[in-house]
Amino acid sequence: MSRMDGKSCIITGANSGIGKETARGLAKLGAHVIMVCRDHDKGEEARQDLIAEADGEDGGNPNPQIDLLIADLSSQSSIRNLATDIRSEYETIDVLINNAGLIMGNHTLTEDGIEWTFAVNHLAPFLLTNLIIEPLLKAHSARIVTVSSGAHHMGKIDFDDLQARKGFRGFRVYSNSKLANVLFTKGLSRMLQGTGITANCLHPGVVRTNFGRSASPLFHMMFVLGNPFMISPKRGAATSVYLASSPDVEGVSGEYFRRKKIARSSQITHDATAAKRLWEMSSELTKLKPDERLESKVET
Repeated sequence: MSRMDGKSCIITGANSGIGKETARGLAKLGAHVIMVCRDHDKGEEARQDLIAEADGEDGGNPNPQIDLLIADLSSQSSIRNLATDIRSEYETIDVLINNAGLIMGNHTLTEDGIEWTFAVNHLAPFLLTNLIIEPLLKAHSARIVTVSSGAHHMGKIDFDDLQARKGFRGFRVYSNSKLANVLFTKGLSRMLQGTGITANCLHPGVVRTNFGRSASPLFHMMFVLGNPFMISPKRGAATSVYLASSPDVEGVSGEYFRRKKIARSSQITHDATAAKRLWEMSSELTKLKPDERLESKVET
């Protein structure tokens, strides 16, 4: 990793788990960290923790600049408000880390009528990335990092049933959403060629966090029982911090990483036609206007 002084880094889901550790790691590298959290009190508590910890030890930053923005990533109107705040407050964004994610135990719809897992895990990063591409473009060499999962290997994109109406199984739907993350990253990388922005995704490992609390009771129990065998949030955040800061991956784009190395993603993730179709359907589900679409901003 290299110093991130003067670099602005947005991290979604930054008040706990991998997101908080990613924020901590980047703050210690001197980055201007912008935490995106759903709950103000929890977000502010995490922000104060990070400020107190960034005390200059181990190359840390004794005067960290850490901001907090509030958004409910299940709500498209909330994401749009978040994007408006970002564009008005920050002229440039150097790193966007789409970290927030969840797994649900039941088929539940958001206020937009979208299945909750698909909405938060895929449509939220898709919409946010499209809406804040301008400050990323202004940074000239920005990085977009999306936290996927090794579970994407078990996923399937059913274009006739993206929202799992035909049958809901929590882990399967989660796996599908993580596959969508990789397809999104591959498609995004193709669109951003020549802009200076890179887009990569990663598997953080099986991490000891509060993940799974919204899943089925059986899955949650299995997750809790497996805690002793899981890695720490700090280790889980290591690849996110690496992709955000390391000179080793400068110019590297469209890849799937595991343990700071390029790893094999599932076969369908290399299907450009599937990625394009998912992109178009996601644009429709998020009601992106023609002038809001990323592709309209990167045309040369």
